Amino acid sequence: MMKLAAPVAALVALPFLSIATPGFAVDARIARQLEALDPDTRLEQACDTEAMARISAGKGGFKADKVIAYTFAEPEREGDSLNAPGAVFRSRGEWYRLSFNCLTGPKRINVRSFDYEVGSIVPHEEWTENYLYD
Repeated sequence: MMKLAAPVAALVALPFLSIATPGFAVDARIARQLEALDPDTRLEQACDTEAMARISAGKGGFKADKVIAYTFAEPEREGDSLNAPGAVFRSRGEWYRLSFNCLTGPKRINVRSFDYEVGSIVPHEEWTENYLYD
């Protein structure tokens, strides 16, 4: 398994797993934007942003520019944690399956731990039915 990480800015079965380490510092601009959201949306957006950063910094060669936590299954929220077993991310115009577990601090802005696994590419013929786009 490979360890992944990077700064924050949302199954070929390539497992990528990060150990529970502190997340990346959120810059002040992003923190202000997150603070304006309701707590559940803030949690999801903080985790999606962390996912993009970690995937892009990883050894898989991805450049994630979008994460959607709910494409193939509803995320599960409990307190300050989010489990998204049916997520996807977009990299270089292609969509990939993704699952992740994310834990934030009580303000739901700074990620405290983040584990994820990249799955298979989503075939283009499945994009429309799953509301995925170029």
